[in-house]
Amino acid sequence: MTVKRLIIVAVGGQGNLLTTKVLGEAALLSNMPVLMSEIHGMAQRGGIVESAVVFGDAKSSIISDGKADLLVGFEPSETLRAMNKCNADTVVVTNLSPVPPFTVSIGKGVYPDLDNVQALIRAKAKKLIAFDAVELAKKAGNALSVNMALLGALIQTDVLGIPVENVRTAISTTTKKAFVESNLKAFELGFEAAAAA
Repeated sequence: MTVKRLIIVAVGGQGNLLTTKVLGEAALLSNMPVLMSEIHGMAQRGGIVESAVVFGDAKSSIISDGKADLLVGFEPSETLRAMNKCNADTVVVTNLSPVPPFTVSIGKGVYPDLDNVQALIRAKAKKLIAFDAVELAKKAGNALSVNMALLGALIQTDVLGIPVENVRTAISTTTKKAFVESNLKAFELGFEAAAAA
């Protein structure tokens, strides 16, 4: 199988690690080899959390600069910061709802303009799918299901070739029972948002 490389970047508490777990389960259900690694910044204090997921017959989960086939960003400035992993064939999915860092909150920094962020990403990537995943999560009934909305968009790109039904199954078996319904709904909303992009 052709190797596909995915980078997921988020701020602590946005559900990056659960998304990675769901993807891993879905890959296994699809009889697809998968390797995963995670970098935890000061996650509990809003720091960056990065996951690298490699699908196919690869020897390592390390994704070098310029080698990602997909980048999913849960926070727009973190998506921009991770663009060094991308190339002209990379598909990028990003949430457009910012989580300003502490420095912005205390007036010591300025959050980048979202139009500029998108323009910079578009200039380097093959395709950008950008939407407000927080809005979709709320529509699904759970503001915490931002990760599932972004997962839906990621799967809709079909870059990974993981069957949608296997992802739904993985969401149902991996997430807490109380959140399965809202997570599945957020997944579908994200899938639809990416199809319209």
